[in-house]
Amino acid sequence: MCSGDSHHLEVELGSEAATRALGQALAARLKAGDLILLRGDLGAGKTALARAIIQSCLAAHGIEEDVPSPTFTLVQTYESPALLIAHVDLYRIEDPSELRELGLSEIADEGVVLIEWPERAEAEIRRLSTDSLDISLTLMSEGLRRAWLEGRGSWAARL
Repeated sequence: MCSGDSHHLEVELGSEAATRALGQALAARLKAGDLILLRGDLGAGKTALARAIIQSCLAAHGIEEDVPSPTFTLVQTYESPALLIAHVDLYRIEDPSELRELGLSEIADEGVVLIEWPERAEAEIRRLSTDSLDISLTLMSEGLRRAWLEGRGSWAARL
């Protein structure tokens, strides 16, 4: 579904394999300057999808790496020959101004910034890039999740 300069897509994720498949599909479309925003309640699958995206990007270049949640470090970076990826978890930030201290604007210029809990610093995050993919994950029942994707900027055409 298209509206203006955004595009929407809804996907049911019935298994961890389906989440990995979505992550692989999104990873294949990433480019420098992208902003990926992951929303959802605790346990909705944000970290699992982030992990699938990052591991797919790395695997495309023969790199195998664990992808832990950056809940305590706030930012974890990964580098492949093609892209620099910053995985950010804002769950623990107290004030949106803390975002400036993380150095994300530099990464956003050269790589991909993937953020869990973006609502903690929404206005500051939106300044990072106009090419964004907003993903809202909802736990429907045990094992069944729904992903609502909204692409803006160049992501509108990539969905």
